[in-house]
Amino acid sequence: MDREVIEQKLESLRRSLRRIETKCPMEAAMLIADIDLQDIITLNLSRAVQISVDIGAHLIAGMDVPPPDTMGQTFDLLMQEGILNKELASRLKKAVGFRNIAVHNYESINWEIVHSIAKHHLADFSEFAKVVAIRLDSPIC
Repeated sequence: MDREVIEQKLESLRRSLRRIETKCPMEAAMLIADIDLQDIITLNLSRAVQISVDIGAHLIAGMDVPPPDTMGQTFDLLMQEGILNKELASRLKKAVGFRNIAVHNYESINWEIVHSIAKHHLADFSEFAKVVAIRLDSPIC
């Protein structure tokens, strides 16, 4: 595990989350009406998911387990190895589902759901970052 790489990715994750927090409007209707905000929020949510998967894959690479077959499986493996609890792993897997829609089927995005994710679920990424930071500080890393 390359500590410096993970620390850089954690900082990128923090920047994406801050961008979402500062740009997400109070009301979903404002997001629905503003394509620039849609792009900013979707891009940064997608980045947050991708960065989290990358960090997870980096952690897994240092373990004696086979690599994940899917992005979502990254969080299953981290749960199986005792790094993530079941609830957080499940929420992060759902975020991967959002990312897949955002990347592959952008025209079918429900902007009310995106608004809800941006307003109520960014803490999942922050919780993940805290777990990773604690792991970086542990003597076994």
